[in-house]
Amino acid sequence: QVQLVESGGGLVQAGASLRLLCVDSGRTFSNYVMGWFRQAPGKEREFVAAIGWSGGSTAYADSVKDRFTISRDNAKNTVYLQMNSLKPEDTAIYYCARSTWRQANSARFPSAYISWGQGTQVTVSS
Repeated sequence: QVQLVESGGGLVQAGASLRLLCVDSGRTFSNYVMGWFRQAPGKEREFVAAIGWSGGSTAYADSVKDRFTISRDNAKNTVYLQMNSLKPEDTAIYYCARSTWRQANSARFPSAYISWGQGTQVTVSS
């Protein structure tokens, strides 16, 4: 069974940076689109970013575009989310997930993903 384990969250001040990591225990990591979602208290889970199997295609939510960067290292079965210029509204639990869809830009909905990590908390203070 595939396991996704996120790390790298924490408490930071507005304007700071964090890098989230997600390690995938599966043998076929490089075959899948990977994504990051987040969920704030009382809100629905929302799309943050996705990356194609080779890393050549990426997609971002408008709210994080130009501040966040998704990347992956298939040799390490790891996907990253570099978050810069963090804002209080970025506060949420961040989840990584594995998708069976073929295109990162199409995989913007939770229903496109079949495996999820347990999440890592990101808190941004003002």
